[in-house]
Amino acid sequence: MKIYTKFGDKGKTKLYGGDTVSKIHVRVEAYGTVDELGSLLGVVIAEMKGDKDTLKLMEIIRECENIQQQLFDCGGDLATPDGLRPYKQGEEDIRWLEERIDEYMCQLPALESFIISGGHKISGMLHQARTFSRRLERKIVAVIEEGETVNENNLKYINRLSDYFFVAARLVNVRMGIKDTLYMKSGKVFKSSK
Repeated sequence: MKIYTKFGDKGKTKLYGGDTVSKIHVRVEAYGTVDELGSLLGVVIAEMKGDKDTLKLMEIIRECENIQQQLFDCGGDLATPDGLRPYKQGEEDIRWLEERIDEYMCQLPALESFIISGGHKISGMLHQARTFSRRLERKIVAVIEEGETVNENNLKYINRLSDYFFVAARLVNVRMGIKDTLYMKSGKVFKSSK
Protein backbone atom coordinates (compact mmCIF):
# COMPACT_ATOMS: atom_id res chain seq x y z
CA MET A 1 0.00 0.00 0.00
CA LYS A 2 1.38 3.41 -0.95
CA ILE A 3 1.50 6.10 1.74
CA TYR A 4 0.74 8.90 -0.70
CA THR A 5 -2.49 9.29 -2.70
CA LYS A 6 -1.81 12.63 -4.46
CA PHE A 7 -5.32 13.86 -3.57
CA GLY A 8 -3.72 16.30 -1.16
CA ASP A 9 -1.76 17.89 -4.00
CA LYS A 10 -4.96 19.73 -4.91
CA GLY A 11 -6.17 20.31 -1.35
CA LYS A 12 -8.59 17.38 -1.42
CA THR A 13 -9.06 14.17 0.53
CA LYS A 14 -11.52 11.28 0.54
CA LEU A 15 -13.97 10.37 3.26
CA TYR A 16 -15.03 6.83 4.06
CA GLY A 17 -17.29 5.80 1.18
CA GLY A 18 -15.29 7.70 -1.41
CA ASP A 19 -16.66 11.26 -1.31
CA THR A 20 -13.93 13.77 -2.19
CA VAL A 21 -13.92 16.90 -0.01
CA SER A 22 -11.68 19.88 0.72
CA LYS A 23 -8.99 19.46 3.36
CA ILE A 24 -10.72 22.26 5.29
CA HIS A 25 -14.14 20.56 5.26
CA VAL A 26 -15.63 20.61 8.79
CA ARG A 27 -15.53 16.82 8.98
CA VAL A 28 -11.84 16.73 8.00
CA GLU A 29 -11.10 19.47 10.56
CA ALA A 30 -12.78 17.31 13.21
CA TYR A 31 -11.02 14.02 12.53
CA GLY A 32 -7.75 15.90 11.94
CA THR A 33 -8.08 17.31 15.45
CA VAL A 34 -8.64 13.77 16.75
CA ASP A 35 -5.31 12.87 15.16
CA GLU A 36 -3.63 15.88 16.81
CA LEU A 37 -4.97 14.85 20.21
CA GLY A 38 -3.88 11.23 19.74
CA SER A 39 -0.39 12.40 18.76
CA LEU A 40 -0.14 14.72 21.76
CA LEU A 41 -1.24 11.85 23.97
CA GLY A 42 1.60 9.76 22.52
CA VAL A 43 4.06 12.41 23.71
CA VAL A 44 2.41 12.48 27.16
CA ILE A 45 2.65 8.68 27.42
CA ALA A 46 6.33 8.75 26.43
CA GLU A 47 6.97 11.45 29.05
CA MET A 48 5.24 9.37 31.73
CA LYS A 49 7.17 6.24 30.77
CA GLY A 50 10.44 8.20 30.94
CA ASP A 51 9.75 9.77 34.33
CA LYS A 52 11.82 8.56 37.29
CA ASP A 53 8.56 7.94 39.19
CA THR A 54 6.92 6.05 36.33
CA LEU A 55 5.55 3.36 38.67
CA LYS A 56 3.27 5.98 40.27
CA LEU A 57 1.81 6.62 36.83
CA MET A 58 1.35 3.10 35.40
CA GLU A 59 -2.43 3.13 35.75
CA ILE A 60 -2.70 6.48 33.94
CA ILE A 61 -0.26 5.29 31.26
CA ARG A 62 -2.40 2.22 30.52
CA GLU A 63 -5.54 4.36 30.45
CA CYS A 64 -3.98 6.88 28.06
CA GLU A 65 -2.89 4.04 25.76
CA ASN A 66 -6.49 2.80 25.80
CA ILE A 67 -7.73 6.34 25.07
CA GLN A 68 -5.48 6.46 22.00
CA GLN A 69 -7.31 3.37 20.69
CA GLN A 70 -10.69 4.93 21.47
CA LEU A 71 -9.64 8.16 19.73
CA PHE A 72 -8.76 6.17 16.62
CA ASP A 73 -12.33 4.81 16.62
CA CYS A 74 -13.66 8.34 17.12
CA GLY A 75 -11.65 9.61 14.15
CA GLY A 76 -12.89 6.76 11.98
CA ASP A 77 -16.48 7.56 12.93
CA LEU A 78 -15.99 11.24 12.11
CA ALA A 79 -14.54 10.30 8.70
CA THR A 80 -17.71 8.33 7.93
CA PRO A 81 -20.57 10.43 6.51
CA ASP A 82 -24.21 9.41 6.62
CA GLY A 83 -23.66 6.30 8.76
CA LEU A 84 -22.17 4.38 5.79
CA ARG A 85 -20.88 1.74 8.21
CA PRO A 86 -21.65 0.85 11.82
CA TYR A 87 -20.02 3.30 14.21
CA LYS A 88 -17.21 2.00 16.41
CA GLN A 89 -17.45 4.26 19.44
CA GLY A 90 -20.17 3.19 21.84
CA GLU A 91 -21.61 4.11 25.20
CA GLU A 92 -19.21 1.69 26.94
CA ASP A 93 -16.31 4.08 26.16
CA ILE A 94 -18.20 6.93 27.82
CA ARG A 95 -19.07 4.81 30.88
CA TRP A 96 -15.43 3.71 31.21
CA LEU A 97 -14.27 7.35 31.33
CA GLU A 98 -16.95 8.21 33.89
CA GLU A 99 -15.85 5.30 36.08
CA ARG A 100 -12.22 6.45 35.92
CA ILE A 101 -13.20 10.04 36.74
CA ASP A 102 -15.36 8.97 39.69
CA GLU A 103 -12.62 6.73 41.10
CA TYR A 104 -9.98 9.45 40.86
CA MET A 105 -12.18 12.20 42.29
CA CYS A 106 -12.22 10.25 45.57
CA GLN A 107 -8.40 10.43 45.65
CA LEU A 108 -8.16 14.19 45.14
CA PRO A 109 -8.38 17.09 47.57
CA ALA A 110 -11.65 19.01 47.38
CA LEU A 111 -11.70 21.60 44.61
CA GLU A 112 -12.46 24.88 46.36
CA SER A 113 -10.91 27.31 43.88
CA PHE A 114 -10.08 27.51 40.21
CA ILE A 115 -6.78 25.92 39.26
CA ILE A 116 -4.35 26.76 36.49
CA SER A 117 -2.27 24.31 34.50
CA GLY A 118 0.93 23.72 36.38
CA GLY A 119 2.73 21.70 38.97
CA HIS A 120 4.45 18.64 37.57
CA LYS A 121 5.38 18.74 33.85
CA ILE A 122 3.17 15.71 33.11
CA SER A 123 0.24 17.40 34.85
CA GLY A 124 0.74 20.41 32.58
CA MET A 125 0.83 18.13 29.54
CA LEU A 126 -2.43 16.47 30.58
CA HIS A 127 -3.99 19.92 30.91
CA GLN A 128 -2.81 20.58 27.36
CA ALA A 129 -4.55 17.36 26.26
CA ARG A 130 -7.66 18.69 28.04
CA THR A 131 -7.57 21.88 25.97
CA PHE A 132 -7.10 19.87 22.76
CA SER A 133 -10.17 17.85 23.78
CA ARG A 134 -12.18 21.05 24.18
CA ARG A 135 -11.06 22.22 20.74
CA LEU A 136 -12.08 18.85 19.30
CA GLU A 137 -15.45 19.16 21.00
CA ARG A 138 -15.98 22.51 19.22
CA LYS A 139 -14.98 20.95 15.89
CA ILE A 140 -17.54 18.14 16.33
CA VAL A 141 -20.24 20.67 17.18
CA ALA A 142 -19.33 22.52 13.95
CA VAL A 143 -19.87 19.28 11.99
CA ILE A 144 -23.28 18.82 13.62
CA GLU A 145 -24.27 22.43 13.00
CA GLU A 146 -23.42 22.00 9.30
CA GLY A 147 -26.15 19.37 9.23
CA GLU A 148 -23.72 16.46 8.89
CA THR A 149 -24.54 13.08 10.43
CA VAL A 150 -22.19 11.98 13.23
CA ASN A 151 -22.06 9.31 15.88
CA GLU A 152 -23.65 11.07 18.88
CA ASN A 153 -21.35 9.09 21.17
CA ASN A 154 -18.31 10.92 19.72
CA LEU A 155 -19.39 14.27 21.18
CA LYS A 156 -20.30 12.76 24.56
CA TYR A 157 -17.02 10.85 24.70
CA ILE A 158 -14.88 13.89 23.92
CA ASN A 159 -16.77 15.94 26.50
CA ARG A 160 -16.00 13.32 29.17
CA LEU A 161 -12.44 12.99 27.92
CA SER A 162 -11.66 16.61 28.74
CA ASP A 163 -12.98 15.96 32.26
CA TYR A 164 -10.81 12.85 32.51
CA PHE A 165 -7.68 14.80 31.54
CA PHE A 166 -8.50 17.50 34.12
CA VAL A 167 -8.83 14.90 36.88
CA ALA A 168 -5.77 12.93 35.69
CA ALA A 169 -3.68 16.12 35.67
CA ARG A 170 -4.65 16.80 39.28
CA LEU A 171 -3.97 13.16 40.22
CA VAL A 172 -0.45 13.36 38.78
CA ASN A 173 0.27 16.35 41.02
CA VAL A 174 -1.07 14.45 44.04
CA ARG A 175 1.00 11.34 43.27
CA MET A 176 4.11 13.46 42.72
CA GLY A 177 3.57 15.41 45.96
CA ILE A 178 3.00 18.75 44.19
CA LYS A 179 0.15 21.14 44.92
CA ASP A 180 -2.14 22.38 42.16
CA THR A 181 -1.49 25.93 40.94
CA LEU A 182 -4.38 28.06 42.21
CA TYR A 183 -5.84 30.94 40.25
CA MET A 184 -4.98 34.20 41.98
CA LYS A 185 -6.92 37.44 41.55
CA SER A 186 -5.24 40.54 42.93
CA GLY A 187 -2.87 38.37 44.94
CA LYS A 188 -5.68 36.38 46.59
CA VAL A 189 -6.95 32.91 45.83
CA PHE A 190 -10.09 33.22 43.73
CA LYS A 191 -12.70 30.81 45.04
CA SER A 192 -14.91 28.93 42.63
CA SER A 193 -18.65 29.34 43.01
CA LYS A 194 -20.54 26.11 43.56
